[in-house]
Amino acid sequence: MFQKYDVIVVGAGHAGCEAAVAAANMGSKVLLVTMNMQTIAQMSCNPAMGGVAKGQIVREVDAMGGYSGIVTDHTMIQFRMLNLSKGPAMWSPRAQSDRMLFAHKWRMMLEQNQNIDFWQEMVGSLIVKNGVVKGIRTSMGIEIEGRSVVLTNGTFLNGIIHIGEKQFGGGRAGEKAATGITEQLIELGFEAGRMKTGTPPRVDGRSLDYNLMEVQDGDENPSRFSYTETPKLQNQIPCHITYTNDKVHDILRTGFEQSPMFTGRIQGRGPRYCPSIEDKIDRFADKERHQLFVEPEGRETCEIYINGFSSSLPEDVQYKALVQIPGFKNVKMFRPGYAIEYDYFPPTQLHVTLETRLVKNLFFAGQINGTTGYEEAACQGLIAGVNAHLAIFEKDPLVLSRSEGYIGVLIDDLVNKGTDEPYRMFTSRAEYRILLRQDNADLRLTPLMHKLGMKNLDDRLSRVQEKKQNMSIIRKYFSETGVSPDLMNAYLLSVGSAPMNQQIKLASVLSRPQVSMKGMLEALPELAAYLNQFDQETIELAEIDMKYEGYIVKEQELAEKMIRLEEVRLMEDFNYHGISSLSFEAREKLTKLRPRTIGQASRISGVTPSDISILLVHAGR
Repeated sequence: MFQKYDVIVVGAGHAGCEAAVAAANMGSKVLLVTMNMQTIAQMSCNPAMGGVAKGQIVREVDAMGGYSGIVTDHTMIQFRMLNLSKGPAMWSPRAQSDRMLFAHKWRMMLEQNQNIDFWQEMVGSLIVKNGVVKGIRTSMGIEIEGRSVVLTNGTFLNGIIHIGEKQFGGGRAGEKAATGITEQLIELGFEAGRMKTGTPPRVDGRSLDYNLMEVQDGDENPSRFSYTETPKLQNQIPCHITYTNDKVHDILRTGFEQSPMFTGRIQGRGPRYCPSIEDKIDRFADKERHQLFVEPEGRETCEIYINGFSSSLPEDVQYKALVQIPGFKNVKMFRPGYAIEYDYFPPTQLHVTLETRLVKNLFFAGQINGTTGYEEAACQGLIAGVNAHLAIFEKDPLVLSRSEGYIGVLIDDLVNKGTDEPYRMFTSRAEYRILLRQDNADLRLTPLMHKLGMKNLDDRLSRVQEKKQNMSIIRKYFSETGVSPDLMNAYLLSVGSAPMNQQIKLASVLSRPQVSMKGMLEALPELAAYLNQFDQETIELAEIDMKYEGYIVKEQELAEKMIRLEEVRLMEDFNYHGISSLSFEAREKLTKLRPRTIGQASRISGVTPSDISILLVHAGR
């Protein structure tokens, strides 16, 4: 009935979908197994992609041949570039998506890939022989052979949903939990833990009074996530902003005695940076109000997502509090918010390839590794899918360094530091932010993936090469072309910059903090005419490269120093306990985590600089 597959992906959320297409586009024959074919790529929480640091991840996924950016561009209803008032390292794209169209588009793209087959059923266990995964066993007892397996189970492993004092098994509202895999993995020697996440109530947009809320429109000239020619967004739909108040807080407090979070029924830790509304008013009791984002679920539905009102309080308490929010007096609730508790496996049990240390050719990706967010899940799925393919064909793995991508930062953090709360990406986690901007992901990563053999990247590589060439032409023009004071001084004075006394190069003018390319183009019609031959994206890239050249060079030098440490390999069977000069904690951590390089060892919590110096001596450096 079933052939032997190269890669079996268990779970069809954001991690599973990206894992399946990554392995398939590398050339593997893939089976994607899901408990429900109707919920492939479901946006379980908010109907949005991107945001601070998360938007950079989506662009990286797209640059590497993943589909999340393409799907988002085809289905978004609003686009905003966040943090434009800050430097370009902080600019982060975010899109409001049509939830139903998003899942539909993903499924259509999956089905168009001839290397992907589907099976709808719960996976009860793995087939493992002599420490190597050999396939899966379904709940009906069907055995399917696979040369590698990627687990992307999301919140489904022994999931329990909490609403007030009520609790019931489930991996998501209306869907049953998955059982069996956790117990087997523990028997195999894995360590498991519990985490929690939550979601807000969904309400009827027809029952809201938007006149009492602030309007939040999208960008006037919306951009996109994908580096391909996806459709330009038309007819954006606004979101709205409203706020809680003292009445709302007082009503919510009446339900604290029934809250599973405060009564101890929930043992797992929730995301610190996305707390429930009851957690907010408990932890920040001095705050008079909390901001809420009223987000439409799509173009053709009246369902509304209340971002910022995640709750597991009793449904009647949630409703009584909602009606006290401005604009919500006549609100009709579709379903209450809830908390969900689920199993995860501390990611220190993984190699940086996302392959498990205990079972060969078994990979974990997404919330099973303790992360939160569609974007964090998607990028892990892509890396796991690629490495599952490379492993079975005995090729060198794909490992991104911290200076190559936010994806590299995320995986490095997980594997070397672990996490005991849902991990979320922030720009502050990346030490090379100016190198890892959202605008240059294709320049950084597309050539790498093309070289690895990812299909359908020929056109993308040509675009990258053309973009690099045009950036070089623009830079050369700016470094060689002078401009006289009489043409520039009026503009310079208007932006508070010192006037010029003599002719200087365009590059020197642009390097001034107050000066922008846009302002220069308005002041210099000849320059605007020259740059008309280039697309706007290339011009912006060239501007950033010229304007922040000093910072970029400095970060590149720091990254190269770290790369030299990454080149010093450590043997898999290195006897750390035999080096008495290492601290006891370092010996324990290094023995447990088995870093591949000195660079990786340097980022393990508890390993000191002096420990690294000792390792360098023993490594012959």
